[in-house]
Amino acid sequence: MAWSLYIRAAVFTLLAIMLSGCNSLIETYDTTFTSALANDNVSKLNSVSAYSTFAPNRAKSSRKVSKPYFIEFRARSAQTYGHATVVFGKLDRRGKVPVDKKGVLIPKMVQISGLHPATASNVPWSVGHVVPVPAETGPSDGDFEDIYVTARYRINLTKREFNKVVAIVHRQKAKNKLWYAPVFDMNCLGYINTIAKKMNLKVPRKILLPKDYVQSLKALNT
Repeated sequence: MAWSLYIRAAVFTLLAIMLSGCNSLIETYDTTFTSALANDNVSKLNSVSAYSTFAPNRAKSSRKVSKPYFIEFRARSAQTYGHATVVFGKLDRRGKVPVDKKGVLIPKMVQISGLHPATASNVPWSVGHVVPVPAETGPSDGDFEDIYVTARYRINLTKREFNKVVAIVHRQKAKNKLWYAPVFDMNCLGYINTIAKKMNLKVPRKILLPKDYVQSLKALNT
């Protein structure tokens, strides 16, 4: 049994080394926006237990965006089967997700949250297919770039709705300390799936790959 686990771990490690990942253009992650969200909103909303349904904002205004905030469920390419995260923050002046000229998210205007193995090493990711490994719930390599995105589902939000989303995500961040690929509730899809359910969105019933999951989530709620 021990040899079997060792061989499986070795195979996944070899695959991780051979397969190319996503190289981020972000050298450092500015947590100014993230910290402000946590301090201003989460403590005020910890007592809130019920949330209204978050409906997409289809109306556009030439002068002022009626819902200036957003959350976007994302899937992106990564090593093998991909990765899923949520991005949330404030829309730019055009009412779009804030990115620079290279299609890179502007860190000071957004927060990224997804469940993934701690550290950027391939080893924890490989071992996490055999046994649970320590996890992180912030951005990972490749999460900032539009070029890697394979599917997305954005919901525009009012300030009140946005505050509730912040509380939902930060609660989820506090609960997830381990990553284990074979178990849905302990991988990236289970992470964003719980956020979607807390927002009272309809969620896919089948266990899908990240791209398929986000596309299904969008189809169910559009």
